[in-house]
Amino acid sequence: MTLPPGTGEPGRRVARIQGSGPRPAGAPRSRAALRPDAAGAARRPGPRPSRPRRRAGRPLPHRGRTHPHMTHASERTPAAPHPADAPAGPATAAAPVTAPVPPRPVPPVVAAPPSLEDRAVGALAGAAVGDALGGPVQGWSPEEIVKRHGGRVGGIVGPFHDDWRTARPIAPYHKGDGHVTDDTLMTHALVRVYEAVRDHLDAYDIADHLVPDLIGTPRWIPELETEALPLQRIFLAEKWIVARLHYGHADPREAGVGNIVNCGAAMYMAPVGIVNAGNPDRAYAEALDISAAHQSSYGREAAGVFAAAVAAAFLPDATPSSVIVQALRLAKDGTRAAIEAVCEAAANLTDPEAALLPLRAAIAPFDTVGPDYRNPSLGARRPSRLHAVEELPIALGMVLVGGGDFRATVLGSVNYGRDCDSIATMSGALVGALRGAAAVPAEWSEEVARASRLDLQAPGAALAAVAREIFTRDRARARTHEQAFTAITAIPAMTEADGR
Repeated sequence: MTLPPGTGEPGRRVARIQGSGPRPAGAPRSRAALRPDAAGAARRPGPRPSRPRRRAGRPLPHRGRTHPHMTHASERTPAAPHPADAPAGPATAAAPVTAPVPPRPVPPVVAAPPSLEDRAVGALAGAAVGDALGGPVQGWSPEEIVKRHGGRVGGIVGPFHDDWRTARPIAPYHKGDGHVTDDTLMTHALVRVYEAVRDHLDAYDIADHLVPDLIGTPRWIPELETEALPLQRIFLAEKWIVARLHYGHADPREAGVGNIVNCGAAMYMAPVGIVNAGNPDRAYAEALDISAAHQSSYGREAAGVFAAAVAAAFLPDATPSSVIVQALRLAKDGTRAAIEAVCEAAANLTDPEAALLPLRAAIAPFDTVGPDYRNPSLGARRPSRLHAVEELPIALGMVLVGGGDFRATVLGSVNYGRDCDSIATMSGALVGALRGAAAVPAEWSEEVARASRLDLQAPGAALAAVAREIFTRDRARARTHEQAFTAITAIPAMTEADGR
């Protein structure tokens, strides 16, 4: 009998004991007194007694040889009966001692990738937390942020101005203390559109569903600390949607033309990446369709690339680098060049604080706003194939610098300043999609949910359910197309000779 490694007392050798036949009549019942001498012969302890008188019909005990089944007391285990107590049988050769089997190496425990639901919740909760952390320092430079807070921002902070109710340029918004901004309001509005349509969206769905949501249903606005129509909080570039579609009756596919070119559409495109999880090409195309109602030029391009990056982050083996590769594969014109320049600058950096100046220097040639964020030049935010929004390339660069760590990535985005609430919204969504909801620090998400009166879990869970439904429809549509195309190609091709 061989025991598995690690059982019994240290150093114990376990011999294999083979079963014996029935004990002959009159055989001794116990040989516990027999012990082997140095030569291996069995002998009794103490002086050798006189030869016992032989009784008729009773065999003498073994003399001068070791019982073939004998073991040392130190070799016995509680689970193995002593062989001397077993019935005696014909002598057989002892089986060789079985050496202990070395333990098999235990493979390292590999955590399973986050589920679709976990990543969806992580993406939307990460976006909201990044938005809330960046809101109070939006529009300021890294140096101004350090001066105001006595160092880099390390979490949820209060308003930049104590007299925020009247201070320009943020009055009357209470930015800070865990309040989300219009980035999250628009993101959640788009989630509600997906919940209503439960299929892929296009520009007409923005006109038919998003615009009525913005102007028809009062909701809690954290920065106003009251219920109001979302229209009263969103920025001018987002109010453009309402003016063009609801009042101007523009073709939704062209309504974005003429708007100021900014990241207003890109900032709320995370839901598009979620419903197209694992399919960056489809996410890119769908976001371009949707954002046509809102943006044009590189503002629309940023929306498509951000949605594609979120979709790529859902892939089971996704990494920050693989997300960048997918973004670069799909990006066009100045947007691609800007992402490439920023990510090259970020490639050898691991400290977000040390990355602030290099990343700004890398994006500067493509940014139309200029060095003074609050005083843009006359050429700012105009259509161009040579330029890009600042927010998306910087968000991707910070994901690379942070190595997929939520704190490092989002705090780097926040301390970058300028339009940092949107930068942190995008980078937070990407890390949340990569790592799942557990990557978002609970102390931040819980405080943002409390302060903003938002459920940060429900939108992601609802959108994951919609994504599963859309995938089922896509598969059915693909099969229908496959059957139709197979039938089409089965028809013999007509040649020139056949036509004569």
